[in-house]
Amino acid sequence: MSEARAQPRGLRDVFVAFTRLSLMGFGGVLPIAQRELVDRLGWLTAAEFAELLSVGQVLPGPNVVNLSLMVGDRWFGLRGALTAVAGMLVVPMALVLALAALYQGFADQPAVVGAVRGMGAVSAGLIVAMGLKLLPTLARNPLGRALWVPLAALTLLLVGMLRWPLVAVLPLVGVVGVALAWWRLGRGVGR
Repeated sequence: MSEARAQPRGLRDVFVAFTRLSLMGFGGVLPIAQRELVDRLGWLTAAEFAELLSVGQVLPGPNVVNLSLMVGDRWFGLRGALTAVAGMLVVPMALVLALAALYQGFADQPAVVGAVRGMGAVSAGLIVAMGLKLLPTLARNPLGRALWVPLAALTLLLVGMLRWPLVAVLPLVGVVGVALAWWRLGRGVGR
């Protein structure tokens, strides 16, 4: 911090900047955070941003929330850290709660039912697309096709057809998968 650079004038600037960040990025705020904090506001250099981000990645919680906490702390200590996190969370949470309340009032309307069903289909499609995109990485999986395919089929059967809750299926299938991978790696298979 040897060279003079822009800095927030007060806690209000910190709150507004991080609220703006949280509202601009849906599902991926980090590129926007870099552009805002480094390029537009000039509160951090690119190197400082990368350093804070790398620290934020090893801390528990969302990276951008960790980043906001550290940036707020840098300028205003604990008050700044709490203000930055509030900026990241308060307005988006209020919007989600307002949308939930609005949904509650219109949940039985055919158009709303259809829209929610459509969003569910889009979400399922995105998950399938991500799975297909990651499929080539399974070639290096220590389980080998002979074991990961049945585990995936078991998961599909339990969740998709028998309607077991995912929160119950993942630990069950996950523990079996981890145990099998540990066993195979211990035998030197799949390396």
